[in-house]
Amino acid sequence: MGKLIITAKCSDLCCTEFTDKDGSVTWSDGYVPRYIGIDLNSYGDYIAITIDMETGQIEDWKPVTDEQVKEAQQNV
Repeated sequence: MGKLIITAKCSDLCCTEFTDKDGSVTWSDGYVPRYIGIDLNSYGDYIAITIDMETGQIEDWKPVTDEQVKEAQQNV
């Protein structure tokens, strides 16, 4: 099986919505949040994801905590 590479430029229009383990919802709007595994060059307008088609998993995805996602969203 192959790999699907998805890259996109958001032009300051990246929106994220996150529901934590307690059901609390947070969101961000603007730049791609830093350091949560979806961005190219660690932040900005670009998103880059490589999906392993055999497993359906995002390659090189490093687990992050709920708190890390919320912090990344606040620092957009």
